[in-house]
Amino acid sequence: MDSTSYSSPFLCSVSDAIRVRHYSRKTEKAYIDWVKRFIYFHNKRHPREMGAREVTAFLTHLAVDRNVAPSTQNQAFNALMFL
Repeated sequence: MDSTSYSSPFLCSVSDAIRVRHYSRKTEKAYIDWVKRFIYFHNKRHPREMGAREVTAFLTHLAVDRNVAPSTQNQAFNALMFL
């Protein structure tokens, strides 16, 4: 997946940062997906406007409302920490 295929300049910059660090394409795809979910969960607010409270709310939503596995929560957490 080419970083220019993302419609958002922000997602392009995240993709570029991931590639500079030589993360795998699967990791890039997963992280971009988690970042998108995080943004949509918070009504399309820009991640620069959000902090620890929003990250906690999102991860709590995954654990309590979506009942995702701990490893999935960890992947989401790592993607958000990458930001």
